Amino acid sequence: MVPVLIVGGGPVGLALAIELGTHGVACTLIEQGDGRIVDAKMFATGIRTVEFCRRWGIAQRVRDWGFPRDFPFDNVFVTSLAGYELARIRMPSIADTPPIAQSPENFAHCPQFVFDRILVDKVRELPTVTLRYNSRLQDFIQHPDHVEARLENGDIIRAAYLAACDGYSSMVRRQLGIAMEGDEHLNRAINIMFQTANLSALHDKGDAGRYVPIGTEGPWASLTAADGRSRWRLMLYEDKLKPEEAVRAAVGRDFAFEILSVGTWVRRNLVASRYRAGRVFLAGDAAHVMPPNGGLGMNTGIGDAVDLGWKLAAVHAGWGGEWLLASYEAERRLAGRRACQEAMKNFERITPRRHFPHINEDSAEGRKTREELGAKLAVSMRNAWDNPLNTHLGYRYEGSPVCIPDGEPPSEPGDSRVYVQSSHPGGRAPHAWLSDGRSTLDLFGDGFTLLVFGAEQESFPASPVPLKTVSIQDPAIAQLYERRFVLVRPDGHVAWRGERLPADFNDVLDRVRGAARAAEALS
Repeated sequence: MVPVLIVGGGPVGLALAIELGTHGVACTLIEQGDGRIVDAKMFATGIRTVEFCRRWGIAQRVRDWGFPRDFPFDNVFVTSLAGYELARIRMPSIADTPPIAQSPENFAHCPQFVFDRILVDKVRELPTVTLRYNSRLQDFIQHPDHVEARLENGDIIRAAYLAACDGYSSMVRRQLGIAMEGDEHLNRAINIMFQTANLSALHDKGDAGRYVPIGTEGPWASLTAADGRSRWRLMLYEDKLKPEEAVRAAVGRDFAFEILSVGTWVRRNLVASRYRAGRVFLAGDAAHVMPPNGGLGMNTGIGDAVDLGWKLAAVHAGWGGEWLLASYEAERRLAGRRACQEAMKNFERITPRRHFPHINEDSAEGRKTREELGAKLAVSMRNAWDNPLNTHLGYRYEGSPVCIPDGEPPSEPGDSRVYVQSSHPGGRAPHAWLSDGRSTLDLFGDGFTLLVFGAEQESFPASPVPLKTVSIQDPAIAQLYERRFVLVRPDGHVAWRGERLPADFNDVLDRVRGAARAAEALS
């Protein structure tokens, strides 16, 4: 019997396999396709995702896969590439991007047809992970001590747990009867991947990471650089034009190009009513779907994979308590709802409910329309596209049964670009550079880590929890972490902090490993 069966070989399923594999847990991932990715449903690899990739040893591959380092990531609002420019949000190239004080990493432009290959290569390096393509789940039965999954070819896989990473149309979620809550249909959109020899020669707007064409009915598409050379994705906000017509309309002239793929999809904003049923868990789009505006969907799913992965590994190893897996839904459903709310804000910013009949005119009315709309979009969209650090790093697991609170959490900043690091329980442990050149984030991952500031190393009674203590004498880092003792989980989130250790620190460990109910712990 395999400890974990993963259904779905997209980025979330692959990330879960990596998280389990790095903890030495055997798992089998089944994917109904052959693993080839031509389309790019996502481009933005969020900074928290890159931090996880750092822990898996693949961050450099994600950062340096081959996108031109001098290619600017400006966001340009146009009537068409050959038409008028309304506004420009200037964004630096990779080479000119400054480091971020709150992280050892940064956002990365890594389209899915590249990112998935990097994840697959990492999976193949892990001896405990089995990857099976062209394998479709037909149905499954839950038993008291395992899940029995039947594939369409007749194979039977028995697993201690099943993780559904099989997308919005998740067969697993539907068989469980778990409902999705929210907006079922915002609009119907199309992704068009195409390539052309030299797009920049066809217009005077210069290279940019994203162009947003705006017509009489407002923004209608976004044109994104996929490889910085010849490959582009045109995302239509509405299903109104044929692919060839849409590409020519966005550029504003006829030219030679080849369409590589066309994918039609429905923009939704939904969160599953439950993330777990018995031994089955939902992750990624099986648990939440949101508008792609702001690039939160896949990145939220990677967070699901990391949270679920270390907890399944802990239970498999025998030190995770019976309430640890229950905390997955409490933590990640809250994070999923937050991401959906942020994505909707971004979607509404770029979807004005107005008509602009004069926008293409070379007239006083046309110029006025373009100037006013461009000014509004330049302000409203900067929060979504200009490194929204708090959106990606500021989520906290408030109310988690395996995090021990110690007062009111820090207030949320009004600007999504502003992220203030804090060691408040449930939040991401702060980054700071250590004297040996590592980040504090590099201390976390294998088990629990107790950071000790301004004190000698501590010794503790025997405990089943893998725990290491790290003494840090740097006063600036001590001030950043706010307490003399800070206990950090394998996923880099703070579980507990205090000015002194409790008389029996094992009571704390029992709570954070799920071996004691919240109401019973530390009583």
